[in-house]
Amino acid sequence: MIVARRELTSMKNILALIEEKQQTYYQSPLFKFMQDKSIHPLKRLSFAPCAAPFIMSFSDLCKYVLRQEPTDNEIQAILNQHTYEDDSHWQWFLEDLDTLGFNNSLQSNDSLRFFWSDAAKHSRLLTHELYKLIVESEPTEKLIILEAIEATAEVLFSFSTQITKELQLITKQEYKYFGNCHFNAENSHSANSDDTSKFIENIHISPECWHNSVELIDKVFELFTQWNNALLAYAQNHQVSQLPQMQAREQVLAAV
Repeated sequence: MIVARRELTSMKNILALIEEKQQTYYQSPLFKFMQDKSIHPLKRLSFAPCAAPFIMSFSDLCKYVLRQEPTDNEIQAILNQHTYEDDSHWQWFLEDLDTLGFNNSLQSNDSLRFFWSDAAKHSRLLTHELYKLIVESEPTEKLIILEAIEATAEVLFSFSTQITKELQLITKQEYKYFGNCHFNAENSHSANSDDTSKFIENIHISPECWHNSVELIDKVFELFTQWNNALLAYAQNHQVSQLPQMQAREQVLAAV
């Protein structure tokens, strides 16, 4: 992707570019699948186990790659705070696996075979590739990578929250990771406060950083698009064992 440099000198222009990429990302086939109400809502979230390697390892990316302490760099300090707000969300994911019925009785060896299988390959590679991008970047570029990651997450959770609302009507249970709990937590990050947002928007972007940033943003969205395609393939091919029971309960509730 070639972008003219023009007079782009602030992070505000970078954020606008990320938003442009995000609008295209909304059109990913996975999200069309997630919006298809002719498919049972549980089936539309059946990619969750396949996503586990990345979701669980995102905590390590926060703690050991994005976070750098101590620091006297204001941008790194913002990154550090963000990592503290994000590094425990995996606990909600495990709760959702239980509530969704995806925490089956696989023994440890079978679980390990699955997580290191080709089906989950892109979840593992996503972590490795993001690690390489982040560790080779300076704080401003790391912040740009994080903003791009957050943009992809916003899209996923905007659709998953709608699915969990449908499921809650059937199961009467809460879904924290894929539901409003996580979505609201993402929106309440300290980086979204007025003062921090203004500071971020006014970060100076050198011509060299602008060029690198465009490449980083493209790469992040490319990686997540590949991940989406793998999750979609898994969901379409995976049989959801809980479906018949949930459908039966749905019919009972409809008859009440």
